[in-house]
Amino acid sequence: MTAAPYLIALKAIAERDPDIAKALEIIGPPPPRDRPPGFGSLLRAIVGQQISAAAAASLWNRLAAAVDPITPETIGRLDVEALRALGLSRQKAMYAQGLARDILERRVDLELLPQLDDEAAIVHLTQIKGIGRWSAEVYLLFALGRPDIWPSGDLALAVAMQRLKRLRRRPDPKRLIRLAEPWRPYRGAAAHFLWHYYAKAPPI
Repeated sequence: MTAAPYLIALKAIAERDPDIAKALEIIGPPPPRDRPPGFGSLLRAIVGQQISAAAAASLWNRLAAAVDPITPETIGRLDVEALRALGLSRQKAMYAQGLARDILERRVDLELLPQLDDEAAIVHLTQIKGIGRWSAEVYLLFALGRPDIWPSGDLALAVAMQRLKRLRRRPDPKRLIRLAEPWRPYRGAAAHFLWHYYAKAPPI
């Protein structure tokens, strides 16, 4: 999602949600978190699973410094132990190898994704071992700029929503989907903003 459409979407959300409008006035909009489509961004989603954003960035930078360029071919030539030496867990190293093989052997076609709607694209991506719904959604949001992607299983979004709406309890994924319903068809912009809000706003 490039800067101009993102800001237009965020303005539209703020016009219908006073909590977003107030928070936006206080902390301002975040820069878009775009990534180029392709193997590297999908691998980055795997690297970032179940660790903090800071840890994920550090691990990715270490991998990128050692493997240049990051492609299915270069990752596919590394064995599990070589990937582990670069900081990946054994499981993530195996997922990285599997992703490289799936693309090289054409079981997965990333160039097909722009032709698919959101759910079909998620189904196509989650056939890859190690790519669950959250990873697929993050890829569609960051790399393809899908405007209405809402990663309801994301912990930071749940915490940010609790703070923003002053909820007594952290919303579970189902409630998080319901709470974001008024933000359609711009939930992707809302997700970008709530990650920004999570980092900037004080705990409740």
